Amino acid sequence: MTPELPLVARRQALIQLLRVGMLGAGTAGAAVWLRSRSRRPEEPLPVGLRRDLRPPASPDAPDLVVVQGGEPRAAVRRAFEALGGVRRFIQRGDVVAIKPNMAWDRTPEQAANTNPEVVAEVVRLCLEAGAARVLVGDVCTNEPQRVYQRSGIAAAARAEGAEVILPERRRFRRVDLRGEVLGEWPIFDLVLRADKVINIPIAKHHSLTGATLGIKNWYGILGGQRHRLHQRIHESLADLASFIRPTLTIIDAWRVLVRNGPTGGNLADVELRKTLIAGTDPVALDAWAAKAYWDLDERRMRYLTLAAERGLGTPQFEKLRVAALTV
Repeated sequence: MTPELPLVARRQALIQLLRVGMLGAGTAGAAVWLRSRSRRPEEPLPVGLRRDLRPPASPDAPDLVVVQGGEPRAAVRRAFEALGGVRRFIQRGDVVAIKPNMAWDRTPEQAANTNPEVVAEVVRLCLEAGAARVLVGDVCTNEPQRVYQRSGIAAAARAEGAEVILPERRRFRRVDLRGEVLGEWPIFDLVLRADKVINIPIAKHHSLTGATLGIKNWYGILGGQRHRLHQRIHESLADLASFIRPTLTIIDAWRVLVRNGPTGGNLADVELRKTLIAGTDPVALDAWAAKAYWDLDERRMRYLTLAAERGLGTPQFEKLRVAALTV
């Protein structure tokens, strides 16, 4: 039996898997295994609604999967297979909400929005698993109709049978998030009445937090003057992580905006990494990507520590069961 590595050594080994950008093309599904780790919405929606939509834990599946290489759609399929299959997350008749990062008037190559092929393949797999409806939407920073079109996400999602939902005023409901910073706030109803919610952020640099990943992507369910939250951004992010615990998080690191995020615009700031990171612990996923691409940890990204203190996950991804795979 191979002796276990100390935790520090494990952490460095795991980080190295992402830093190389691609595992060797000739390597068939190499895997690194480390020590371990649904409710339908109520009607009517309660004022203090909190959404915990995680699937039951699986003793046979890794906690976190890193898939590298191939093409985006194939990487999505590989991630789901490694995590126990789509039907671990989606059951027949479910209404599924998919929340990409679709905030900016940018093309896919500029890496300010989630890769449209990643979103489209998740839509396809959910419907194939028997979902009754798949909804896709985001609260945009730039003009929504132009963002939806130019990002490529709306067309790709519709082509696979999704309903693309614009963030119109009538689509918001005031909900008491009962957070340290976030009290009553207008919330995009995309995520309020779905049976399952899949979060698909893109990995990007961010001037305030160092990086914007899965938990920061929940800013895209907020209406109102969300820029006010920047003064206490880490506390507000922990509040959002408490409010919505998604069925699955898939971090799109196919193209990574390594500088001048979150808006980007210059192709020189984009690196092709051909990577997806997936799992049910959003704190661990954010910690992994932040360390791999920007050498950031919970000391800089304080919301990770705050979320961990609330029992929402762990930034110590080296303690989890991790599978590193190639396509």
